[in-house]
Amino acid sequence: MIIKTKSFPRAALIGNPSDGYYGKTIAFVFSNYCAEVVLYESPELDLLPSLRDHTRFKGIEHLAEDVGLYGYYGGIRLLKATIKKFYEYCQHNAIELDDRNFTVRYNTSIPNRLGLAGSSAIITACTRALKKFYGVKMAKPILANFVLSVEKEELGIDAGLQDRVAQAYNKPIFMNFDLEYMSKHGYGIYEETRIPQNINLYIAFRTDLSEGSEILHGRLREDYEAGQPEVLAAINEWSELTNKVKTCLDNGGCDELPLLLDRNFDLRCEVCNSVSPKNKQMVEAARSVGASAKFTGSGGAVIGTFKDDNMFNALRMKLHENNIEVIKPQIVTSSDEAFE
Repeated sequence: MIIKTKSFPRAALIGNPSDGYYGKTIAFVFSNYCAEVVLYESPELDLLPSLRDHTRFKGIEHLAEDVGLYGYYGGIRLLKATIKKFYEYCQHNAIELDDRNFTVRYNTSIPNRLGLAGSSAIITACTRALKKFYGVKMAKPILANFVLSVEKEELGIDAGLQDRVAQAYNKPIFMNFDLEYMSKHGYGIYEETRIPQNINLYIAFRTDLSEGSEILHGRLREDYEAGQPEVLAAINEWSELTNKVKTCLDNGGCDELPLLLDRNFDLRCEVCNSVSPKNKQMVEAARSVGASAKFTGSGGAVIGTFKDDNMFNALRMKLHENNIEVIKPQIVTSSDEAFE
């Protein structure tokens, strides 16, 4: 039996980065790119490397470019950490696993280290494959928590929860990470929502930025835990922005939406010193043609709204001048058995 699973990149529409600090967000996954995992029974447990795991290069320049794009570690560490944590999860929950072994490999087309949750997509796809192989059930909120535990506890990556929630549900999700509720249940209040088709969204990303989410969250967490008033006020405002966008979505869209998205980014600049000049340049270039713009995650990619095809074409031409790719996201709205 050959098991094939997928997981998609995540885009935070509003509220990020408050998901790591008991705030509120809305996020979705889109199928323009994906991470795929193939798993099948074999005599020994074997992890096959992907293109991002190669150790042979054309020369020193090629090595430097590869590290700039993918960092020092490929996807094998993600698979190893996922398998280890899955075994520990089953042990902790008295789930008996049979003694079969397997071979697993992955492939991903998700642009790397640009705030699109590419790492958690690989982990989510691998977890889905392991669940199918061993017949293990895992509710969606638990799946999201599990994927986060792989990154935070096993790999030491400090990140928010929303990426894994959107990837676990495979639908646009309104997330309320209320402290009291999370303390009681272990996860937030997750509500499936809908993004009306009349809302024109774009996603843009550049390939010359490479800063993982741990950079942003590490800096912001220090300020949050120190109780800096401006950071605590920002968390509250991001939550309020999310409430307002949720109302817009429920009502089929509103003229205020672009302003709300723009404010999300502007507030980030006010409290985060880690927004790089190139990231700011990408947002400013998008806004120069009339589009709204904010980060999809930690930086390197932005999401926003555009008025019509004329504005989208102008946006694409403007950003292409700076080697920035622009797409219309194909929002995933299905949650069938393939993603349980």
